Amino acid sequence: MSTTPPNGDQGWSAAPPPPAYNAPQPLRPDEEKTWAILAHLLPFVVSFLAPLVIWLVFKGRGAYLEHQAKESLNFQLTLLIVSIIGGILTLVVVGVLVLIAAGIGALVLQIMAAVAASKFEWYRYPVSIRFIK
Repeated sequence: MSTTPPNGDQGWSAAPPPPAYNAPQPLRPDEEKTWAILAHLLPFVVSFLAPLVIWLVFKGRGAYLEHQAKESLNFQLTLLIVSIIGGILTLVVVGVLVLIAAGIGALVLQIMAAVAASKFEWYRYPVSIRFIK
């Protein structure tokens, strides 16, 4: 009695091809613009977490969005450092002025960045430490 199948196959078959790697699809320009605007405006609510999450989730899916998210993240980290220093300096009244100036500056610059993003312009914060390049 033969154990070979009738088609002559010895039981060895080629392995099925591996599933195709699903590379992330690039974002459409309107999607990039929307997420870039959100990367500049959401920090009003959740600080540096919004641009960080946007940058990590959409990394490699659009150069414009990646740049804007990194810019916003760098600015938020700079603002966080200034706020900590201002909080420490409140012991010497000057800190209150630092915190007020930082708050007004953040409001103005983030709105300017969001407006630039809505026009699909590459915006760079003027006062920001470049932690992430």
